[in-house]
Amino acid sequence: MNFRSLIPRSAATLSLALLGACVCPGLALAQETPQPQPIDAALVARGRQLAVAADCAACHTTPKGGAPFAGGYAIESPMGAIVATNITPSTTHGIGGYTLPEFQRALRQGVRRDGTHLYPAMPYTAYTQLSDDDTAALYAYFMHEVKPVDQPVAETKLPFPFSVRASMAVWNALFLKDERFRPDPGKSGQVNRGAYLGNALAHCSTCHTPRNTLMAEELGKPFLSGANVGPWFAPNITSDPRHGIGGWSDDELVQYLRTGQVHGKAQAAGPMAEAIEHSLQYLPESDLRAIVAYLKQTPPVSGGTASGGGAAQGGGTARHAFGEASHDEVALRGLKDVDPGWRVFSASCAHCHQENGTGTSNGEYPSLFHNSATGGDRADNLIATILHGVDRTVDGKPHFMPAFGDVASFTDRLSDQEITDLSNYVLTRYGNAAVKVSLEDVRIARAGGPKPLLATAQPFMVPAGVLVLLVLIALVLRRRRAKRARRTF
Repeated sequence: MNFRSLIPRSAATLSLALLGACVCPGLALAQETPQPQPIDAALVARGRQLAVAADCAACHTTPKGGAPFAGGYAIESPMGAIVATNITPSTTHGIGGYTLPEFQRALRQGVRRDGTHLYPAMPYTAYTQLSDDDTAALYAYFMHEVKPVDQPVAETKLPFPFSVRASMAVWNALFLKDERFRPDPGKSGQVNRGAYLGNALAHCSTCHTPRNTLMAEELGKPFLSGANVGPWFAPNITSDPRHGIGGWSDDELVQYLRTGQVHGKAQAAGPMAEAIEHSLQYLPESDLRAIVAYLKQTPPVSGGTASGGGAAQGGGTARHAFGEASHDEVALRGLKDVDPGWRVFSASCAHCHQENGTGTSNGEYPSLFHNSATGGDRADNLIATILHGVDRTVDGKPHFMPAFGDVASFTDRLSDQEITDLSNYVLTRYGNAAVKVSLEDVRIARAGGPKPLLATAQPFMVPAGVLVLLVLIALVLRRRRAKRARRTF
């Protein structure tokens, strides 16, 4: 509010859902190119707006100077790196040969022109709700305004069995609800508009909804209640006032969606910062208010949805309301026996966030108290922010915090133990003191976040498959020998 050849029909080998990323239709085949149609300028303009709302550029444009929509961006996932495809209208390496029905099939069912299945890192499970008119507008935009780039991209190479794309047909049969969005007659036009924007285009549930064992979204009660996205945790965005966004005003939520920062509440980093930078900041205020209206009326979900990162409870206090300023800098300076986390804070954090944790007066460096990253029931986002920093550009202005964990050349690079000590100090002084961070929490975050069951089971799938095959062969041979023995008798 920031991812499916033939193999044993075991559910564990037939599913894959990769979070927070888009991998749209693949390379065009050498088929007959559709006949050019007259360009409808209004339709193209509408498609441009929809592409921004759907955040296509975030995945399909390589950061730092890549050609728009030319692909090549390697998106890290629990199953391996997914390389975003070229979705320019190139007839050799992009989607220039797609007809409108083929384009719609890729968006809605996750199937390329050649029949190859896409991984659900491309959120077709959300895009399937798009209307015919909107898919036609998107098609017009990509075919008539996006510049074709005849540039190949590397093939996605996941380990077996995830490399078997045909298995996604079974996953789709189990989990893809291939239906267009239908307004709720009991809701206002604004709420229905927000539901369409949030669920179909912005695909909020892709990150903010927990997933089941087969990595499909849990669309029941936990809807939008928060989920892991690599080392980050996409928080609860239901209307619950403590764990969700029920305690935010409409204006604060609009400001957050547009800028990524609300003083005394939160600031965007990680995948959410990307969504704001590439998409949400460009939406008209009426659309942002529609999304807010929709979220504010969602059923509240209280409590955490997953363990890890020091999950704990903190009473009835909203996650943005914990903490206060500290006076440790004056009290502890010069002493020998002090909290090791304070030493790291004083050396690496106090210069920007101020010695008492209040942040800067202009809000560029936020307060560490009254901050959802330090006051939540889990510390994932605090750890991930220390490790990976903040880097988003809004209204042409960069908002930056250095990464203290994953930049080898950075002179203030912190060890896992230092990040553990710092996190616990910040939580104790400025946030939810009931949350504790372990050294293992930091190690998991640095390695990319907790691994889902399918990823941890992958090394055992091939041996298990071979064993099952050998058992089947043995049973067949035994049956044949038994038949021969009966005939001989």
